Amino acid sequence: MADERQWRPDPTSHVYVYLQVVERLTEQIRAGRLPVGARLPGERDLADEYGVAVNTVRRAIRELRDQGLLITVPVKGTFVCAEEPSSNSGDGDGDEPTG
Repeated sequence: MADERQWRPDPTSHVYVYLQVVERLTEQIRAGRLPVGARLPGERDLADEYGVAVNTVRRAIRELRDQGLLITVPVKGTFVCAEEPSSNSGDGDGDEPTG
């Protein structure tokens, strides 16, 4: 587990740092280290853990909320609300209006 705490985004990468954090959290959700219903550490704690600014963590969390992976409940925290959507495109195909 100590290796888990040592992850840091690569500031020299062409990928924005907040997107590297998004990728990291998505990997943790997919691997089950952050199961559905799990509460994420606070924004400051995550920023300290990853060695990034608090606003970088906020942007990453906002992105994951937009993707439907996280939900933030005021005063309570941010929680994993669903696993990453699979390539199950059958559900979205029937949304086109007919007529």
